[in-house]
Amino acid sequence: MDFQDRTLQCVDCGSDFVWTAGEQAFYADKHFTNEPKRCKACKAKRGQRQERGASGGRERSETRATCSACGKETTVPFKPSQGRPVFCRECFQQRKAHGPHGA
Repeated sequence: MDFQDRTLQCVDCGSDFVWTAGEQAFYADKHFTNEPKRCKACKAKRGQRQERGASGGRERSETRATCSACGKETTVPFKPSQGRPVFCRECFQQRKAHGPHGA
């Protein structure tokens, strides 16, 4: 399929930007169906906002718990659900290696 450069309008800043034939070929190769909506500058700004939001906006909380397998005191990056087992890093890795039902 022959692609030709196309001019699109950025949904954020309203400026025109060129969607090159090479970029269109890449999109087609990856089976992407939607055209790009943002110019490169706005896409970069959006990416930076999302990075900050993912790492700085919501702090990861550590919860103290007792490992259900070995009884060791540990911390986990989530609030455990009642009735569900919690494992320390070592027991979790061991269970992961041997399947969900242990060795």
